[in-house]
Amino acid sequence: MSRHGGPRTPAAGPRVGRRLRGPAVRGALGALAAVVVVTPFLGAWSYDSARRAVSTQAAAPPVEPDALPGEIVKTGASAPIVLAYHDINPEPTNDYTLTPQQLDTQLAKLEAAGYRSLTTKEFTRYLTTGTTPAPHTVYLTFDDGTRGLWTYADQVLAKHKMRAASFLITGAVGTHRPYYLSWAEIDRMKSSGRWDFQDHTHLSHERAAIDAAGHQGSVLANRLWLAKEKRLETENEYRTRVRTDLDTSLRAFSDHHLPAPQLFAYPFSETAAPTNLAARNTSALERLLRERFTASLTNVSPRPLPAGPRAAAARLVERLEVMRTTSTDTFVKQLNEWVSRSPAEVPEPLRNPEQWRFPGSPSGTGLAALTGKGVAKGTYVSAVHLPMGTADWNTYRVSATVAGLRGTRTSASVEVGHGSLVPVTVTVSETGVRVTERPADGTARVTTGKLTPAAAHRLDLEVSPGGVRVTVDGGHALVARATKALDPARTSGGVSLAVRNEADKAAWPRFTALRVKP
Repeated sequence: MSRHGGPRTPAAGPRVGRRLRGPAVRGALGALAAVVVVTPFLGAWSYDSARRAVSTQAAAPPVEPDALPGEIVKTGASAPIVLAYHDINPEPTNDYTLTPQQLDTQLAKLEAAGYRSLTTKEFTRYLTTGTTPAPHTVYLTFDDGTRGLWTYADQVLAKHKMRAASFLITGAVGTHRPYYLSWAEIDRMKSSGRWDFQDHTHLSHERAAIDAAGHQGSVLANRLWLAKEKRLETENEYRTRVRTDLDTSLRAFSDHHLPAPQLFAYPFSETAAPTNLAARNTSALERLLRERFTASLTNVSPRPLPAGPRAAAARLVERLEVMRTTSTDTFVKQLNEWVSRSPAEVPEPLRNPEQWRFPGSPSGTGLAALTGKGVAKGTYVSAVHLPMGTADWNTYRVSATVAGLRGTRTSASVEVGHGSLVPVTVTVSETGVRVTERPADGTARVTTGKLTPAAAHRLDLEVSPGGVRVTVDGGHALVARATKALDPARTSGGVSLAVRNEADKAAWPRFTALRVKP
């Protein structure tokens, strides 16, 4: 057989000087006809055989000593953490492929910490009801549908009594063997009870030209450049193409007797990527997905969207992506950032420097920048407290004390509802207070007030879905969002802090106390 699956054929034509007569001619023609007729069937058989092939499974590796005991933070009942994996192979060739040993170690960590894995049915039920079958859960997802899931990952799941979901590129199943799964392997995985299957497009997990210059972009999130016609797809052509791809993928599930998928995973996490769709139609893809799926999953989001009420309201769930370069220590550290906490579980956030993140700040910036040290360059620094672990806070109190304020060129701010659609920021200077609301429409509502001049002020914020009540130094209260009857999922979020210094850089304003209560 040739490498293309067809039979090898003899050299064309008879030897020179030899004539074929009568029966010999008829025999030669008959043999040629047989080759012509049989060759397509052999090719089809070879292709179908590849799609139906079942690879030999590898046993799960032994547990490494450092896999136990679990070091994941223990809290009360927490929201599920969604983990995003790709391929599993003992000889990884890229950063998206973990070894079986890495996967085994990570699942051992979760198991030791008392985590239970969810099926897709259990996870989607959580998005609608907020309930899970156990207090600490994970939803394990694997993108692309690679053969490594059957060959290597399946027995690791069995060892730890866990379940997972494979997000299939349905048009790739059975192709490029042995890279992608075959339908027969998918059937075996389904029968094991350890796997269910969700959607990752039919054949739209790729990049193509999206302008005349040939710049590449995701084919799912962009209009394509039509080279022959020297133009971009129209909006209608784009929607028709994407709709056809999604529906073709759904038919593949049905044709192979798989339950209709409830979840969709964005290729390349398009939710955070630029797009050439017209501004009025940037939600066209979102509408197409909402018509077909309960929610979509992404690894990159413009705001924190861990599994919870906020993500359920957006119908978009952010996942924690695990790479080959993710060490065991990093894996545990990242999980601890995603574990949801209640306000009662982090009463004094300034006592936990590891719980703060400094987006947009120079590498190495730490909590000291907010407690008096400031930064060497720049006039402003901000930090967010556990943005993933506090994303669904909607009823709590914050008390903060600020010192070192001088005139109007220094200030300190407390934001509540961080990452929500309506965050509220309270800023104090030596002589005044400003309350700023930033709703999703991009407008800003600002309320100001005068304060008795002082280098230190105390802020008290009472946060609820209906509004934020702000009191400074125990005096007159200002109220934000009081007239808006908003869904708690739209206003939920934790705390961020900031300090500004446009005066003497040797003396920055500082937070001397910060307390959080239910």
